[in-house]
Amino acid sequence: MTDFNVRSLLSRKCLSGLLTLSWLVSACGNATPEMPQAGAVPVTVDTVRKGVVEESAEFNGKLEAKRRVVVRPQTDGQITAIAVNSGDAVEAGKLIVQLKPQKNQAEVNAAVSNVNVRQASLNSTRAELNGAKAEESRAKAQVQSAQADLQSQIAEVQRQQAEVKLRQEEFKRSTFLVSEGVQPQQELDEKKRNLDTAIANLKSQQALRNSRQEALNGARAALRVARQRIKGAEAALDRENARVREAEAQVGVVSEDLDDNRITAPISGIIGDISAKVGDYVEQGNELTSITQNSTLELRLSIPVERADQLRLGLPVELVDTNIRGQISFISPQVDSEAQSILAKATFTNDGNLRDGQFVRARVIWNSQSGILIPMTAVSRIGGQAFVFLVEDGESQEKIARQQPISLGALQGGKYPVLKGLEGGEKMVTEGILKLSDGAPIDPNSQPQETETTPSPEAQ
Repeated sequence: MTDFNVRSLLSRKCLSGLLTLSWLVSACGNATPEMPQAGAVPVTVDTVRKGVVEESAEFNGKLEAKRRVVVRPQTDGQITAIAVNSGDAVEAGKLIVQLKPQKNQAEVNAAVSNVNVRQASLNSTRAELNGAKAEESRAKAQVQSAQADLQSQIAEVQRQQAEVKLRQEEFKRSTFLVSEGVQPQQELDEKKRNLDTAIANLKSQQALRNSRQEALNGARAALRVARQRIKGAEAALDRENARVREAEAQVGVVSEDLDDNRITAPISGIIGDISAKVGDYVEQGNELTSITQNSTLELRLSIPVERADQLRLGLPVELVDTNIRGQISFISPQVDSEAQSILAKATFTNDGNLRDGQFVRARVIWNSQSGILIPMTAVSRIGGQAFVFLVEDGESQEKIARQQPISLGALQGGKYPVLKGLEGGEKMVTEGILKLSDGAPIDPNSQPQETETTPSPEAQ
């Protein structure tokens, strides 16, 4: 190999090696991930967003069922059965307690039997009335049909009378022409036959008209009879109704003691405590139990008179620490002169977690509007001033936390409404603020998540 070839080969190998080394260095540089700045505080970041800001005030009160009744016996007696347990849900009319009956059941059965007899007679009379009304309907139809037939026949008689008159004129004219020798005798004979035929037809139609008049008269007579029958049946029905009521009243009299011994639920609701036992003797007016209808509960609120202009029916009310909302359903027209407050009632639909007599805290929401809400975990305080940390770019493209003073409203649902200091759209630190200071480098997470916590009493 010549010296030139050796030098050429070595040059190509060196160039290839340098290119390979350059590619490896470049590839390694691209594969190396960007490392966070040393000392950067890991934090959670989210975008400042707008939400619904509510102006509200909290009140304490006790929930009350809209309906609650005490169950008491109407007579003295010994308990023979208790048909429900404490806490049962019952419908109105359900048997609760049975007392030993004092009235003879045979008397009640006899009175009930008499009611059945009177009811059967009433049904028979009612059937008679219905039959009379059906007969009246048929008679009305017959009268209408007979009237239509008569009117048609009267029209036919009138037409036939006109025909007779026409034939008489023809016969008269033909008679004159024959006497003058202008017309042959056979023409006069034909006119005479036509006239006789028309007169015969008229008499026939008149007879048919008279027959249809008689049919109409008969239909009207049947209608009068049917109406008289209806009057008689209605009078009989009134008598039978009175007898049924009398028999039912008698049943009520003899059943009174038996009914008083059946103590039933006056309303639908939940049975309270039952302290009595089977075999106990109770007296009229003793409290046996209570029934509470707690599907809907009311909360009495004493609203300061200064809020009177904001108070209105339908105003939303929320039970604190729950998702249960109701609304103002009553506003007193008077002011409590001593407390200078207005009584209002809020109504809530019970989801099964509320109880009659339960003490609660409630927020009356005076109004709501669009505004900025931030989680309480994003707020720090120094000397009574509230701050948040906004995310900014540092000089070396690192992220830093910049302290931003803000003005806050009252806490609502784990979030503060921002009255001043934020516009919306800023990047803000929501978690990890305890380790931050103004200008501190931070390491934001790639998937921000918002965490709500219950505020401490001091925060509120």
